Amino acid sequence: RGLFAISVAAERADMQIQNLRVYERRGLIEPARTAGGTRLYSEADIVVLRRIAELLGDGLNLVGIRRVLELEAEVALLRRRLAT
Repeated sequence: RGLFAISVAAERADMQIQNLRVYERRGLIEPARTAGGTRLYSEADIVVLRRIAELLGDGLNLVGIRRVLELEAEVALLRRRLAT
């Protein structure tokens, strides 16, 4: 559930607003939208943005980061299935 405007999300993730827009265009993150189209970021989105920054720091490009995020989501899903 989106809580934060893009400026607040960028500040909380220690990023530039333009980067958040790029990550959205590249499919790395998908913030909620209001009826008027305003982006709203959740706490989970902030966690993903911080993970993106971490992976960028490790030298991955955006294509590699997208794949890592996909694999991490798949692992989390499998772990939840195993736990039930």
